[in-house]
Amino acid sequence: MRIVFKTSYDADIRLFKHKAQAFWYLLLFALAILLPFLISDFLIGEATLVLIWAICGMGLMVLVGQTGQASLGHAAFMAVGAYSNVLYQEHFSMPFLLSFPLAGLTAGVAGALIAMPITKLHGIYLAIATLAISVLAEDLIVIMEPLTGGVSGLFAPDIEIFGFVFNRYGNPVELYWLVLFITFLIVYLYRNMLRSPIGRSFAAVRDSEVSAKAMGINVARTKMVAFAISCFITGLGGALMGHFATIFTNETFNLIMSITLLLIIVVGGLGTIHGAFFGAIVFVMLPLVISLTRDALTVFADSGSVTIPGLESGLFGIILIGFILFEPMGIYGRWLKIRTYFELFPFYRKDMFRRQKSYLKTERTR
Repeated sequence: MRIVFKTSYDADIRLFKHKAQAFWYLLLFALAILLPFLISDFLIGEATLVLIWAICGMGLMVLVGQTGQASLGHAAFMAVGAYSNVLYQEHFSMPFLLSFPLAGLTAGVAGALIAMPITKLHGIYLAIATLAISVLAEDLIVIMEPLTGGVSGLFAPDIEIFGFVFNRYGNPVELYWLVLFITFLIVYLYRNMLRSPIGRSFAAVRDSEVSAKAMGINVARTKMVAFAISCFITGLGGALMGHFATIFTNETFNLIMSITLLLIIVVGGLGTIHGAFFGAIVFVMLPLVISLTRDALTVFADSGSVTIPGLESGLFGIILIGFILFEPMGIYGRWLKIRTYFELFPFYRKDMFRRQKSYLKTERTR
């Protein structure tokens, strides 16, 4: 069992708890770099999609997992990132290195503007407000047809950086490395944000808004900043999703995508960076597992292929219900319990991770 002796506050805000943890994460990153040499191009495309969904999941995680604000409309900000990225390239002849961050910034500004009137809402009312944003975004894309292409959509050009072209079908390995590099930067910035005063303000607002006010935190401003950062990261993921999909319309970033994004972070584990990746892996690999299982059963039964409409959505819903009932902390929460069990054995207590069933007394004044 590894025990970390803390002798100063620096130990709480250190990037890694100890050198062994840093070694394992560096080893994981090295494995991710070498992944194209180990699997086929098709699976590389799936891995790229996992990274893109993980970026979008981290964006929503800032708002839901770190700040405790519900959102059912983040697909709208993915759309803002995707459309603005392409429009900057087509109408202003911007290179990808400029249009990509500007697309995220555009989504962040849109999130901050929308957060201003809705930061005083809580719970289901905030969820309904963000749900309305997602529905309105689809209609606005159709209404703004001269810019967005309406129902015909937009075609995302190939990514070009210093003469190198990145395309999902032409060179999937290079695109994977590019998305991996962007993911690494976002994870690094995300982790440092959590260690900063603004990250601790997010946690304070999530745990108790009344207590956060008592500590001098401007709750409304903190929520607005959380919305802006969340939408900025989600907008970057949406821009990459647009390039990955090549062609996208108003139906690409619909309400189902917003719900899916929320399911990803819930299944993966709320409040953790790992949860965004675990949830993305489950969501991307589930259709592949269903397809391979169906093909295997078809060969085994020597019959024609049978397709069941809505099977993927149904299974994902069952998985979500199962996690809510039996493992509310998600996949990463289960891993923490397993790791803690072996670290503390035989002194592990069963109720160590029991959820608190009552509200804080300070929250009853709301």
